[in-house]
Amino acid sequence: MSSPYESAKRGASGLLQGALGALLLVGGMLVAMWAVEIFDYFMGGALDYELGIISWSPDGLIGILFAPFLHGDFGHLMANSLPLLVLGFLAAVRGIGKFLWATLIIMVIGGLGTWVATAPGVATVGASGLVFGYFGLVVARGLFDRRLFDIAVGIGVAVAYYSLVWGLLPNQDGISWQGHLFGLVGGVVAAWVLRRKAITPASPSF
Repeated sequence: MSSPYESAKRGASGLLQGALGALLLVGGMLVAMWAVEIFDYFMGGALDYELGIISWSPDGLIGILFAPFLHGDFGHLMANSLPLLVLGFLAAVRGIGKFLWATLIIMVIGGLGTWVATAPGVATVGASGLVFGYFGLVVARGLFDRRLFDIAVGIGVAVAYYSLVWGLLPNQDGISWQGHLFGLVGGVVAAWVLRRKAITPASPSF
């Protein structure tokens, strides 16, 4: 039987490894976004229209998978980088597998919602849908999983990033409130789908 010290040591080691893995994964996503934007800069921004979400166009559905890695310019990418790193890390620290599934759910729901709700022919790109999705995931996870740590993190994120809700309003030119809204919805759905299932006690046998 292991001592409480050894159990605590293993727990701390596991938490550190999980945090490191989450940081490397989300950091890798950011590196990929910057690499793509540098390449697209020399392409004259052509990728935004070839691989972005083009609303109501069947060809534009490919953007559901690629649009989060594209940006209108470097300023757009810089604005998304820090919140993506912070919120993505908090979303991933609970487990890489669940994070990858949550990311896919956010991209599909956010992308489809944007494709349907945006005026026809508009190209939408950017990681802000993921930012709002991870925000919704981290906040809702505390409600659905009912772990003290997740509740505390969710409250902290809600307080620190409450200003994100202004991005849901349809009053800012050049900003896809549709991507923000449906990304947020995708994050909440992901938190529900991937929530910790309650363990039902076994019925006593006689």
